[in-house]
Amino acid sequence: MEKLHVKTGDTVVVISGNSKGTRGKVVATSPSEKKVIVEGANIVSKHKKARRQGENSAIVKTEGALYASKVQVVCPSCDKGVRTKVAYKTEGDKTVKVRVCCKCGAEI
Repeated sequence: MEKLHVKTGDTVVVISGNSKGTRGKVVATSPSEKKVIVEGANIVSKHKKARRQGENSAIVKTEGALYASKVQVVCPSCDKGVRTKVAYKTEGDKTVKVRVCCKCGAEI
């Protein structure tokens, strides 16, 4: 199974493409396709066909999927897009994995 460096609910910044510099939360992830959907980034137009009588057809703007390699997690203390690494933290008698900023070492 493939793994992504971002999770649903993370705040990320887009680092390449037409939406470069856009910040938003990750709405959905697809590890098998290695894609994520970020709110406010990669806006695409979809044509919606009327399915019932009286319903109108429309062109709807919505977020499209991006490759996960085009986004970076935003560190809360650096306030920049950063790479992350895994660190182990002990809480009581348990050892827990946490994501850490590579630049400043703050927990994400």
